[in-house]
Amino acid sequence: MTPVELSRTVLCAVRRAVDDGELSVAVPARAVVTPPGPGGRGDYATNIALQLARPAGRPARQVAEILRCHLRDTAGVADVEITGPGFLNIHLEGSGATASLVREILQGGGGDASGRQGIILRTGINSGPAVDSSRDIDSNRDENGTDAGGSTDADRDTDPDGGTEADPEADVDVDLGADLDRDANPAPHANPAPDTVTTPDTAPAPDTAPRPTIPPYGHAPTLQGRVIPLRVPYEVRAEVVADSLVRIIATQGGRAEIDHVRPGERVDLRPVPAPEDPAPLGPDAARWALLYPAPHDRPRITADHLLQRESNPLFRVRYAHARARALGRNAVRLGFDAVPGDLADVTAADPLVRALAEYPNALTQAAAHRAPDRLARHLVAVADALLAFQHTVLPLGDEKPSAAHRARLALAAAAGTVLAGGLSLLGISAPDYL
Repeated sequence: MTPVELSRTVLCAVRRAVDDGELSVAVPARAVVTPPGPGGRGDYATNIALQLARPAGRPARQVAEILRCHLRDTAGVADVEITGPGFLNIHLEGSGATASLVREILQGGGGDASGRQGIILRTGINSGPAVDSSRDIDSNRDENGTDAGGSTDADRDTDPDGGTEADPEADVDVDLGADLDRDANPAPHANPAPDTVTTPDTAPAPDTAPRPTIPPYGHAPTLQGRVIPLRVPYEVRAEVVADSLVRIIATQGGRAEIDHVRPGERVDLRPVPAPEDPAPLGPDAARWALLYPAPHDRPRITADHLLQRESNPLFRVRYAHARARALGRNAVRLGFDAVPGDLADVTAADPLVRALAEYPNALTQAAAHRAPDRLARHLVAVADALLAFQHTVLPLGDEKPSAAHRARLALAAAAGTVLAGGLSLLGISAPDYL
């Protein structure tokens, strides 16, 4: 059961309680379902009881008890607990929660602007031309197997401290992914087309086939039909923030209209201006420098955004995406593909699953608060969780690929999909090689 399905399940429980006369409230349009916070239990939690307590004229815990009875009778729900003032903590049966989440992400995609994984379209002000991420070539091609006939260990990607990452002590004075294409002719066995990992039932359709109706992961109708005016001053950071909000608000069913105003007129967005022109950083690093800080924080326009170091959040996000794609390529060489499944044996998967489950809420909050920095910070959390998890994906030594490896590969592919979609919403490219 995915978070979207669980949200519908919670609303159905409210509707049944209303139909049975147990509650006298209007059924809300949506129920927020997120991984439980500190002190919570189970797979997901919702505050729907607190939301309905006042209109129902009852204590929140009493409303929670009513809804708990209806939720526990739902297929796929193992148990429901009540914590704090009335939070409903939902336990799902078996490994269905993680597998369903991964399947939903892979089927819907991450919502990148182009609708295709591996291709990033950047439109609007200062967003640059369309970028084919398959042409962003790794600065170190060892992970692609420079010896095409080498051993499995030579073909396999290793940890970030191995041959896939540039020297952490080397300063880079160009934008990541913009001028790092040091090899215009990839190795003969390297496929120049975007590498994606799909399950058998989610293989991409030919370009001539109609688009799938399933919405991209994280998209929701929270702003359906609403027109959001964005009056901004003539200032580069305000314009970049507004440009990103156009795409982010669209993921929630709304439509943003940008209008420039003159000094002294009312504005809807006025982030702290950049202290200097960010253009020398290049389009990707410049946009990240302007979008990553909160609107009330002054952005840092420094070369730190160009460094291939762990201290650079932009590098970590783009590198994590490249690692997800590399894992898929190496799995193909080892003869197995991604199949969502049980991940209970890998504790390192828990932070990544939690971060992926919270992605829809991060999009909703970024749109509601006109704050693309919330999306940027969440992408960093997803990237850090993926980089900590990646070492468990591929078989080691003489180990044979198993169902566990297929499930881990599917989770890594889902994380790469979310990172690609999130970066695209910010107008930043997601290279397959870095």
